[in-house]
This record gives sequence, structure tokens and C-alpha cells, in this order.
Amino acid sequence: MGEGTDVPLPRGRAAQAFRLVRALLRTQKRTFAIAVGGAAVFAACTVASAAMVRLITDDIIDPRFNEGSVSVGTVAAILGVLVMLGLFRAAGVVVRRTWAGRTSWRVTERISGEVVDRLVAQPVPWHRMQSTGDLITRAGVDAEAATAILNPLPFASGVVVMIFLSSTWLLVSDWMLGLAAVAVFPLLIALNVTYQRRVDRFYNAAQDELGVLSAAVHESFDGVAVVKSFGAEARETERLSLIAGRLREARLGAVKLRSAFEALLDGIPTAVNILLLVGGAYRVRDGAMTVGELASFLYLFILLVFPLRLIGYTLSELPHSLAGWTRIRSLLDQPVQADPADGLDRAEGTGVRLANVHFTHDGEREVLAGVDAEMPGGRTVAVVGATGAGKTTLLHLIAGLVSPSSGTITVPHTGVEIVFQEAFLLAGSVRENITLGAAVGSDAIDVALAVAEAGF
Repeated sequence: MGEGTDVPLPRGRAAQAFRLVRALLRTQKRTFAIAVGGAAVFAACTVASAAMVRLITDDIIDPRFNEGSVSVGTVAAILGVLVMLGLFRAAGVVVRRTWAGRTSWRVTERISGEVVDRLVAQPVPWHRMQSTGDLITRAGVDAEAATAILNPLPFASGVVVMIFLSSTWLLVSDWMLGLAAVAVFPLLIALNVTYQRRVDRFYNAAQDELGVLSAAVHESFDGVAVVKSFGAEARETERLSLIAGRLREARLGAVKLRSAFEALLDGIPTAVNILLLVGGAYRVRDGAMTVGELASFLYLFILLVFPLRLIGYTLSELPHSLAGWTRIRSLLDQPVQADPADGLDRAEGTGVRLANVHFTHDGEREVLAGVDAEMPGGRTVAVVGATGAGKTTLLHLIAGLVSPSSGTITVPHTGVEIVFQEAFLLAGSVRENITLGAAVGSDAIDVALAVAEAGF
């Protein structure tokens, strides 16, 4: 695992979020910074557009209705600035979305690669203690969940800039209405934080149950013949239904809580906007502000409502990402176990020799007891025995897939490989199925094809 990935997460949620983002972005800081820069440009142009609303109202609309005419130069200048702001806003959106997407895709690819590398590095005995479906979930679903927070994060960073600039603008426009409007921001942020804390347990439960369901389905597919032989279809269906039910309940709990959160997030700004309109009308009547200032004030407040929801969306993704990241870390933090092949003795020649080999499964009876055998190279040797006598175990020991409890096994320096009777083709070319990702030359591949009588 690369440096910076196995960072222990502290208990505080804010600290957890910071450490999570820092660990995810350790190789993509530049692309993420570009995405945040695009979001900041968008935020600044959004606030500036509110000032343009005031100029349009006070310098174009109001003179046209009250005086009957307006300067063409004034119209052209204001519209020119408005179009320029629109272009800058659009550019900021394109930059943010493009580089945020690049950041998320590259980080997901890196994390998935780290998980796969760790799975490949672990020996066969470790894999026998794991659920295949759960491991697949960690390399796919959990990696995507861990990086889910990266997509909205640049926009949320721009929202922070927008809140600072807009708060300053609202207070400058009218300090009384500005205080009333700015006071809503902490309320909405507190609402988002409260929601995030309550929904946390639902997302954690859903992510765990998803891994359990994936493992159970994979086991059911692998053992379909056994299930049918013993007539256990109903029991297997009930088992999967119970797991799916727990997953459904966890997700429904999150959806119900989010529904209530969405209603409050829509209702509070709407009610405040009505109060600001009424209060602003009195301020205009008293001459404390112009119609244009009130229009720009309300326009900016309305514009902020949706971006503020992005903070809530980002916080809602945090539990999901933390749950996925925790599951990935639980895998990556496990040390790589010793490879049983490293415990084999190496000697000149092509034969295999076993001396007083014993093997016992964990907590079970002894499968092999004092096996002594010698298999010269170039000969075909058949291992015969009753079911459960240890034939497959013996082959796994010789191939270095498992370690003997005691005794020594001597193999050639070139090693011994095991070839299964069942054919399995990976999705890829013939060359990729032969090399399995190793750097192998064409001559060696031709030799392997000739030995396997699989030439073309």
C-alpha cells in the first residue's frame, strides 16, 4: 500500500472527512485544485451577476418607465458586462466538472488497483478464509463509494467562497435585511450537519449488508449444484431474502430521513424569502434602498439556496464514502501473509520429493500423515485414493499453494505449477489468458502453446 493510504481515521467527523479527502487526493492534488479554481470563478461571477441585476433595474428598466428613454451606451455596456460574466461562469462550470470528473475517475482507478494488488499479493490460504463476493465488492462497489465525496466537493468548496462573498454583498446592500438573510446560512448548515449525523448509521448498515449480500449470492452461484442436490432452494431463497430485507430497511431509513431533510431545506429558504420581500418593500418605501438593490438582494438570496443544498449533498455523501473507505482500509491494512511457495526446498533436477510430510486443516483431523514420496521428472504419476484421502491437498502442497504442518517438500529451482482440469477463460485475448499479466516474450508463449497442444 502506498504512502498516505493507511492513515488511521480519528473519531471526530470533521477530522475524519479531512483525513479521508487528504488520503484520496494524495496523487491528484493538482487536478482537484483546478476543479476548485473553476468552482471559485463560478462563485465570484454568480455574486457579480447580482450586482448586474441592480444595474439593469436601476439604470435601464426604471429610467425607461419613469423617464421614457435610456442611453444606448448604458444598455450596451451593462449587457456587455453581463455576457462576459456569463461566459466566465460557463467556463468555470466546464473546468469544475471536467477536472472534478478526472479527479474522481483517477482516484477510483488507483484505489481499485491497490485493492486488486493486495488481493493478488495474498496467498491461497488467506483467500480460503475470505468470501469471494465480499472481496469483489471491495474492489468495485466500495472503491466507488469511497470516492463518491470527490464529485460534489469542488462545487461545495465554491459554495463556501460564494457564501463569504454574498454575505458581504448582502450586508453592504442593506445591513438590516442582510443580517436576516445571513442568519439563515448557519441554520441551513446546522440542518445539514444534523442530517448527516443521523443518516450515518443507515449508510454504514447498507454498505455492510451490500457486502454480505454479494458474498451470499456468489456462494449460492458457486454451490448451485449442491443446493439443488440437497433440495435446499427454499432455505437458500429465505437466507438471501433476509439479507436483502436488511439492506432494503437500511436504505429506506436513509431515504425517509432525507425526505424530511429535503422538505425543511426547501421550506425554510422559501419562508425567509417571503419575509425578505415584505421587509424590503418597506425599506424601499422609506428610501433606505432602491428597487434595483432589493431585486439584486432577493436574486442573490434565491441563487444561494441551491448551492447551499450542495453542502448538504456533500455531507450526505460523507457517511457513504467513510463506510466504503473503512471497508477498503480493513482489507489494505491486513499484512501480506507468507507465501507457502517460499517454504519449499529447491534442488537441481526436475523431480519432486516429499519427506515425512504432515498436513492438518485448522481445528480438523490430520489429512496427511508422514507422507514419503519421490516423483522423478518426465514421468506421469497418478495419485489414487478414496474421497477425502487428501489427493487434492497433496497436489496443493507440491504446487506451494498451502504449507505443510511439518516435513519437507523439495521441488526444482524452476518451481512447480498446477494445471486444473476445468478450463477457465478470462475476458481478454488468448495472449492475456496465457501470460496473466506477466511480461512474457512471444517465444515463451509459443512453447507454452505447443506443450498444451493449443497451437494454431
